[in-house]
Amino acid sequence: MTQKVQSSTVATASPERGLHIALWVAQALLAVGFGMAGLMKLTTPYQQLVSSQAWAQSMPEALLRFIGLSEVAGALGVILPAATRIKPILTPIAAVGLVIIMILAAGVHLLHGEPPLANVVLGALAALVAWGRLKRVPILSR
Repeated sequence: MTQKVQSSTVATASPERGLHIALWVAQALLAVGFGMAGLMKLTTPYQQLVSSQAWAQSMPEALLRFIGLSEVAGALGVILPAATRIKPILTPIAAVGLVIIMILAAGVHLLHGEPPLANVVLGALAALVAWGRLKRVPILSR
């Protein structure tokens, strides 16, 4: 039996319950990871970022700050709309935005000869959240 998630709980016997829990775990991991990475890009002095991150040397400060702001917005977007059930459609949209960020980041890392493993993993996790919250276990508005 397939049920749509109407609140924070799903029937115990429902196979969607496991996916619902897995998606919340994925959303939390994305929020923490992107929140920390974004805050680092927003708050660390530019020269310190450039000296500690090889890929950052090819980017202007404004672009690094924009990337940080985008990551923080994505981190908030994968949690808050779903948790509050206010415009929960924004959660999968935020996840798609994080996928786009990871595709672009993987390209930057490849150009600098760095393996984009973290970008691939985080992008796949964000894609899972987008798919799960759009198709399999959407969270309905209040």
